[in-house]
Amino acid sequence: MTTTFWKTLPYPIIGLAPMDGVTDSVFRYIVATYGKPDIVFTEFTNVHDICSGRLQALDSLRYSNVERPVIAQIYGKDPALFYQAAHVVCELGFDGLDINMGCPSKNVASSGSGAGLIRTPNLALELMENTRQGIQDWSEGQSLTDLGLKPSALQAIAQLKAEHPELTEHRERSTIPLSVKTRLGFDCNIIDEWSDCLIQGRPEAIAIHGRTLSQMYRGQSDWEAIAHAATRIRRHGIVTLGNGDIKNLTDAHQRIQESGVDGVLIGRGALGNPWIFQEIRAMREILMTQSCAQLTTFQPNVHEQFHAMLTHAQRFETMNEPGRFVRMRKHLGWYCSSFPHAAAMRAQLVRTNGVQDVKDILQAYLATHTETQDLTRESTLV
Repeated sequence: MTTTFWKTLPYPIIGLAPMDGVTDSVFRYIVATYGKPDIVFTEFTNVHDICSGRLQALDSLRYSNVERPVIAQIYGKDPALFYQAAHVVCELGFDGLDINMGCPSKNVASSGSGAGLIRTPNLALELMENTRQGIQDWSEGQSLTDLGLKPSALQAIAQLKAEHPELTEHRERSTIPLSVKTRLGFDCNIIDEWSDCLIQGRPEAIAIHGRTLSQMYRGQSDWEAIAHAATRIRRHGIVTLGNGDIKNLTDAHQRIQESGVDGVLIGRGALGNPWIFQEIRAMREILMTQSCAQLTTFQPNVHEQFHAMLTHAQRFETMNEPGRFVRMRKHLGWYCSSFPHAAAMRAQLVRTNGVQDVKDILQAYLATHTETQDLTRESTLV
């Protein structure tokens, strides 16, 4: 196995989980800036889209240095395309590559990708092998041109690199680690057999969401099953992460203690709350003393929430085509919690069409409501 950042991360690892339609480059930038998780995953990208050079699909592979270590997550079912996509991910300067074997979406799983791979273990292993070989061949000097990619794909990838040359310049060619994110099973818990299969693929890390595909996101994440799998996986020197229902750092502390995983990935708990990662260092110190008595949750004041919200909106508007701001609305809604009249503000923000709309709503709130709140700083909305 390659000795990489996985072996040098602090314990326990607390990272941002990949979420389709959510963890785009702007959201990851905000989380990295305000929360700084140990690792960050992109939302998953189809290997076919990567290799065909669809610029819109490649949007998910944009990132900034503040996110590092940043891991590109890919999905699909064609081994040849995984081999090619591995070259592209390396060429773009990512720190790691993750194969999605856990997406429960009907369109994805029914095609044999994502969690559908749980039903085809031999194919899953072939995808891992081809991906690893692609990483290795790229590190030894094989170029994208050598792969036979279409000119349109080469042009799109070159354009993406040219937009952010600081991400790839002066980087030596070397192998990056392979990891897998998966679930307990398809329609029942088979994590013992499934994890034994994944171990054969020699990934550097395995992240397990504690539900089956058929559960989607219903019910409670089964952390006992995660703990059982972690015992098996860690014997092989593979980093093991748990995922599911981590709403705050108290949850993270409890799950890590009870399951024996090397860390957790936080997904929905980070929506509108990048600060969830801020107390990582404090939690690590508490873990050293085996006590959770001093563990407290950081709560930003309304000005801090508004500042992050506006920064998020401004960056989104700058990096996206006109008319796409509608995709920002859900993020604005997620920020609206834990302050008076949040629901009323949410109802306004989910109808906004641009940054100026957002700024007007925030300024109106500050002018009307902040006198009754215990706030420690002046508004910095500009």
